Amino acid sequence: MSNQVGLEERRMQDAEDALARMRDTAAEVDAPSCPIRNVVANLGSKWVLLVVILLAEKPFRFNQLRRSLPDISQRVLTATLRSLTRDGIVTRTVYPTRPPSVEYALTPAGCAFLEAFAPVVLWAQEHHALIIASRGLYDAELLKQDESGPIP
Repeated sequence: MSNQVGLEERRMQDAEDALARMRDTAAEVDAPSCPIRNVVANLGSKWVLLVVILLAEKPFRFNQLRRSLPDISQRVLTATLRSLTRDGIVTRTVYPTRPPSVEYALTPAGCAFLEAFAPVVLWAQEHHALIIASRGLYDAELLKQDESGPIP
């Protein structure tokens, strides 16, 4: 248990150091060299995380992924897989069959990405009910304001 605490403390310190470096150079950081704009923004979509979570189980073919995520469009899934492949998170393997068979799998960088985002996934699971309830209260308050006019 103490090893786990030490590891978490080191990770937190590494994250704080990275944030401090970003703050120190904020005025100098342009879009192409900014890791938040350049890397995290591409990996932050809900579809990216869901696809990576699925691929952590095993390699999938395109239609298997599509069936596992029924609310994603073919166009969005295609774009997501291309982006993940381009970023080195996923590999795309084409097998010489008729018709060609294509399989997607996580790379070591993809596994590291999933490990880094695991606390966010856990947080989302633990706070899902609270977030849904908060949204309901907020929406109800907006509806009340719309009916009675703005609150002075």
